[in-house]
Amino acid sequence: MGARKKLRADARKEDLKNRYIAVLRNCPTSPRKMRLVVDLIRGVEVNRALDILAFTSKGVAIRVRKLLLSAISNWHVKNAGARIEDANLIVKSVFVDSARMLKRLRPAPQGRAYRVRKRSNHVTLELGTK
Repeated sequence: MGARKKLRADARKEDLKNRYIAVLRNCPTSPRKMRLVVDLIRGVEVNRALDILAFTSKGVAIRVRKLLLSAISNWHVKNAGARIEDANLIVKSVFVDSARMLKRLRPAPQGRAYRVRKRSNHVTLELGTK
């Protein structure tokens, strides 16, 4: 490995040490439904985001809450002695990308078939400080 590549790799590793990320892959709900819930917690404090997700009536809120708890756990691993209350953690960024799509056929009148697209998504959540 060349000198520039090594410096760049070391800089990337240092950057990853200060980022607290959790990723949910292949969640079997449509990205549109997931974005409705994710938009509620973007830029909000962690404790408030947990409360919002606990009392949201959407079904995907349970999965997003578990993802947020996973990100908090990742933060805890990198900051062993610190308390969450003192850290002023916020949900820095959350984004939803579409994942694979299962394509099915549904019988339709007169010998035709309608396409059914079962969508899924990837969610990436990053924590930051104020």
